[in-house]
Amino acid sequence: MRKRYALIAAVLLSSAAWSQDAADLSAVHKIKHEGLENSQVEEIAFHLTDASGPRLTNSPGYQRAAEWAVGQLTEWGLKNAQLEKWGEFGKGWQTEKYYAAMTEPYYFPLIGAPKAWTSGTNGPISGEVVLMNATTEEDLAQYKGKLAGKIVLVKSTAETAPTFEPDGTRLTEEELLEKGKQPIGHSSRYTPEFIAQYRARRALQQKIGAFLQEENAALIIRGTRGKHGTFFTSNGASYQGDAEPALAEIEMAPEHADLMARLLEHDQPVKLEADVQTRFFDQDLGAYNVVAEIPGTDKNLKSELVMLGGHLDSWHAGTGATDNAAGCIVMMEAVRILQQSGLRPRRTIRIALWSGEEQGIYGSRNYVKNHFADQATMQLKPDHSKLSAYYNIDNGTGRIRGIYLQGNDAVRPIFEAWFAPFKDMIDHPTVTIQNTGGTDHLGFDAVGLPGFQFIQDPIEYGTRTHHTNMDVYERLVKEDLQQMAVIVASMVYHTAQRDEKLPREPLPQPEKSMFE
Repeated sequence: MRKRYALIAAVLLSSAAWSQDAADLSAVHKIKHEGLENSQVEEIAFHLTDASGPRLTNSPGYQRAAEWAVGQLTEWGLKNAQLEKWGEFGKGWQTEKYYAAMTEPYYFPLIGAPKAWTSGTNGPISGEVVLMNATTEEDLAQYKGKLAGKIVLVKSTAETAPTFEPDGTRLTEEELLEKGKQPIGHSSRYTPEFIAQYRARRALQQKIGAFLQEENAALIIRGTRGKHGTFFTSNGASYQGDAEPALAEIEMAPEHADLMARLLEHDQPVKLEADVQTRFFDQDLGAYNVVAEIPGTDKNLKSELVMLGGHLDSWHAGTGATDNAAGCIVMMEAVRILQQSGLRPRRTIRIALWSGEEQGIYGSRNYVKNHFADQATMQLKPDHSKLSAYYNIDNGTGRIRGIYLQGNDAVRPIFEAWFAPFKDMIDHPTVTIQNTGGTDHLGFDAVGLPGFQFIQDPIEYGTRTHHTNMDVYERLVKEDLQQMAVIVASMVYHTAQRDEKLPREPLPQPEKSMFE
């Protein structure tokens, strides 16, 4: 009998919890109508990508996008829209001109881009290409005294074999079921072996860079990862305010770098001409996030916060459409939907578009440090107790298929209830206990605040767009952006309306980056 009463009590408690967190269907209807019938995602996308250009932190492109976002959020009626300084970042940088072509044994234009924060060539240059194949520090000795004024092609190790699967995919039911499983044990890819290999690769690349700088090469060319005319890009030098200028360096589509390498390995001389112009911006080394608010309306809850965001900065070879204009498009559209729907959130809703994510999640981590807590010391600030949740988008243009709980299982029934009205928009909605990394929710999670990243269809993210020259407007999927904005708006609204803040996990221990 006692067991029977206990079971009845558990059912009643579960029903009460479900009732408290059941979605407000009237609000969901308004959100769906505004987001699907009056969508602005294409217009927002145009301004953040085509009109702004590449958005490397502290570059003119980032400034254009950030200022436009502040103005647009203000126009929509959000309050306190501003550029908020989070600390010092370093120099801005942009490409002013890029041209490179092989001229012998025949003319051939080359797909590539300057590496971020590298210098230019000080005008057009031409000359023979020298192939450098160095897999260890000892390999550098054979090139000592032979590279001054030379165009140096660093041997590529990129995989360029044909592919037999599509670039773009959606998550299958089986993949979602696997994501939903409780992981057994610690399965992080950041094992001691992985970290050791990462540090070794980084150390070797730094030594090769220092060697080429000492040898005073005229131009460095590296075949980078990628296929089919797409290449992945990165930074090639320090952006610190007092950093010494680095040599001119081009990242190149691996097929084009390999073409020259094969010619040289067959003892056929290769000549190249290039003109690379880059520009640094060091008038203001500080960096800024975009922030704006929809003020809360409940006198007891309006001092509490629900946050949503994505990183506004991008790499420079494309216009950062899927990484991460997509996230910013969705979050801006989500707050526009809430404003236009006439809904009155009880808590204050704050949107943040971050800078410095690509160099180390700096914008969001420093925002958390400035407003909530210091991850290194776990010294809490008063606003730490006021944040209910932070929601992030940063996995491309693919539609939402669920959410990662980051180990916070107490939130599971709440999110499942809030996803329920969207089963017509989400195939197999998945709420998983698993963690995901690499983006701006981590700074919140690291100090014990509920920070969440959504599960998204990959589309072409890992194969075609993430950090590449093909991360451009055409790679965005309008219907997926609309779906995401509607779901995010609903999640944020229901978080703002809940009587209590979302459940939290215990405070973590102070922690430093594993890569330091």
